[in-house]
Formats: sequence, structure tokens, C-alpha cells
Amino acid sequence: MAGVFGFKIIRQYEQGIVFRFGRAQPGIRQPGLIWVNPFTSRLVKVNMQIAVVSVPAQETITRDNVTLKVDAVVYYRVVDPLKAIINVQNYQLAVSQVAQTSLRAVTGRSNMDQLLSEREHVNAELKDVIDAPTEGPWGIRVERVEVKDISLPESMKRSMSRQAEAERERRARIIAADGEYQASKKLAQAAGVMAADPAALQLRLLQTVVEVAAEKNSTLVMPFPVELLRFFDRTSLPGSLAPPPAEAEEVTALPPPPAALPASQPASTAAVTALNGSPAAESTS
Repeated sequence: MAGVFGFKIIRQYEQGIVFRFGRAQPGIRQPGLIWVNPFTSRLVKVNMQIAVVSVPAQETITRDNVTLKVDAVVYYRVVDPLKAIINVQNYQLAVSQVAQTSLRAVTGRSNMDQLLSEREHVNAELKDVIDAPTEGPWGIRVERVEVKDISLPESMKRSMSRQAEAERERRARIIAADGEYQASKKLAQAAGVMAADPAALQLRLLQTVVEVAAEKNSTLVMPFPVELLRFFDRTSLPGSLAPPPAEAEEVTALPPPPAALPASQPASTAAVTALNGSPAAESTS
């Protein structure tokens, strides 16, 4: 009944624009009860609340040639209801289309690693790109843009999984090597202390025997005095490791050559002399 007489109610979260004979009247109607000529004027209400637009998943190719599917959500609100009604036919649809094209543009000039690790930077850049054509001419301000999900191909997921596994294995090896290095330094210091005091090594041996015996196993441990090993080490001759002297070569004594015989000595006497080594006595007739 109130509408028939031209009375209109504008809610708290709305603002109104009056068109008289099709022309927008100056001034924005504020919330409350107003009167509009029902025969010559028409009231258009604009919602000033923050609206949410879900951007469908867009299949894009990043700068490093990786195919992705990215979806986002845009939060915006109307800051100038006159521009939102006059300059654009359907500002909700317009914002949705601008968000889709901007999402493809921003993800197309970014690397995959940036999209996965630098979400805040990508969101800020996406907000600036969407807000540029909407706030000035359309009277719509983009409050926030968030990338909801990034869908990777299965092959890329497997590659990233192998890369992460290799990285964790590398860190584990580095930590283990660092632990071995620190343990070796401590062992070297302990060895120096035990070398200065031989009784410390004997006490350590007895402690090891106690630890082995506490495990309730069938291992039989026979303590061997370390001083006995050092006794054998001291009593070992320095020349024992030297090679044995070369044996003297045997020289075979050869008999001296026979002396020259006189011309009157017979051949048989020369043969006897060669065999006996002394001249044979001449027989006298």
C-alpha cells in the first residue's frame, strides 16, 4: 500500500538512485523512508555489502611451460552506486569475467614455484590487475583476491615427490655425517686422555665388560690386560723387521795347477803327480 503512494524503504546496507523520466537525479538516497513520485520517478536500490565471486578453475600454462588448473575467489563491494548502475549493465557478471581473464594473465607470466610458494605475492598482483578496470569506471572496489587451489598434473606430482624425497635424504646424510665428525673429535680427545693415563683404558675395558654382561646374552668376554700387549711391543727387537743377511757364497777350492815337469820325467809320473798333488818319488835301480 505504501508503494502505491510512493513511499519507499531503503535498508541500512543499501543506497538508492532516483530516475525521473529516465534521467538519474543528483544525489544518493540514504537508508530510511523516502517518498518517490510513483508516476514520474523510479527508485533503484544498490547493495553496498561486500560480495563474493567464485572464479571457476582456469587451465593455464605458466612461464616455465607447466599446465595448471587454478581457481580463485574475489571479494568486492560497490563504492559508487551511480557508476555501478549507469556505466555497466551487470556489474556482478562483469567482475566475474574480469577475474577469470586476469587469473589467466597473472598465472601465465609466473613460474610454477612462485604460484606454489609465493601465494601472497600472486594474490596482491591479481588484486591490482582486477581492481584497475573496475574501481575507476565502474565504481567497484576489489577488497581481496585469494587463490584457492592449484591442480598439478600427476606426472608433476610424482616428480615433486621424488625431489622432496631426495632433499630429505640429502639432509639426513648431512646430519649423519656431521654427527660422525663430532663423534670422531670427541673420540680423539678421549684417546689422548687414555694415552696419558694407562689406567683409564683398563677402567674403560672393565666398564665395557659390565655393559655386555648386563644384556643377559651368551657372549663370553675374556679381559686381556693391555699392559701385556705393551710389554710385547717393548720387547720386540728393532731389527726383527730387517731382512736376514745374505748367506755367504760357497767357494769351491780348486787344486792348484800342476808344476811344470822336467823333460826327462815320463808321462805316467805326470799323471800320478796330477792325481796326488805331489811329485812321485823316482825309483832307483
